[in-house]
Amino acid sequence: MSDMKSVLRALNGETLERPPFWFMRQAGRYLSEYRALRSDAGSFLDLCYNSDLAAEVTLQPIDRFGMDAAILFADILLIPQGLGCQLDYREGEGPVLSPIRSAEELSKLSLSGLHDQVGPVYETVRKVRASLSDDKTLIGFAGSPWTVATYIVEGGGSTDHANTRRWAYVDPVGFGKLIDLLIEATVQYLGEQIKAGADALQLFDTWAGILSETGFQKWCVEPTARIVAALKQDYPDIPIIGFPRAAGPRLAGYAEKTGVAAVGLDYSMPLEWARDHVQEKVTLQGNLDPLLLLAGGDAMLKEAERILKILGQGPFIFNLGHGIVPQTPVEHVRALADLLRG
Repeated sequence: MSDMKSVLRALNGETLERPPFWFMRQAGRYLSEYRALRSDAGSFLDLCYNSDLAAEVTLQPIDRFGMDAAILFADILLIPQGLGCQLDYREGEGPVLSPIRSAEELSKLSLSGLHDQVGPVYETVRKVRASLSDDKTLIGFAGSPWTVATYIVEGGGSTDHANTRRWAYVDPVGFGKLIDLLIEATVQYLGEQIKAGADALQLFDTWAGILSETGFQKWCVEPTARIVAALKQDYPDIPIIGFPRAAGPRLAGYAEKTGVAAVGLDYSMPLEWARDHVQEKVTLQGNLDPLLLLAGGDAMLKEAERILKILGQGPFIFNLGHGIVPQTPVEHVRALADLLRG
């Protein structure tokens, strides 16, 4: 197994002397080379669907900092667009979608056009895999059904996700049909990423933490378990990382019940607790606060060393506890990468 990529070794449960690392949102606005390509591309969605440019963006941080994994440059809302939602990214406003708020409106969505719409993403994966060195892992990804559903129902970002939670409470059968559709779309989408060359996958459940205990089981754990089981049928060797952000102590049950190979820890997660309750079940990934990366200096390096000390005695991949923020100085990323490589 020693000739495998280090990220895959960690995902297979190995404890490595130097834990591998990558960073969420490592491809993006903090890099001048990204900003140059982004202005060439036109809109953000044009960039996502231009496989040459998206492949270049995916590779930019690897070329600069030498992370052990590249994560596909795309967006979690490409699936709803592929299902028939109108999607636009507005400056200063973020994503805007045509909302779906009842079971009756689900007829507007369909799997029939999914692969035509998102086909360029698979092309991006192929191009990245062809350019990426053999020792680097290529991570494909999708948003988890609950999180993607919140954007579809709210019509964009939200602070309380009130429309989504209300629909899930008032009409769980109807809301479940939206989740079922998203599960099927996600399985197909990730399966195509694997066929195109992805070595591992991550499911981003950014809004998992807003769910009640029973809601977390029904709308986060169960859909994730279904996606993992479906993908494992056809691709038993592809490891899947689950990132249910702000799950707190529910992370232990998530790790047990979903079948994921690893869980991402957000930056609020107590490390000793995660080590003692979760690391014997799955590989851990995380969890430096992105604002510490923004701050840099001794505070950043000390916390990175603390994370390595506590979690590095078991299967572990160093990462952030959420994505890099756009204002982050490049030299801070370099200093952290140097520490992690050394």
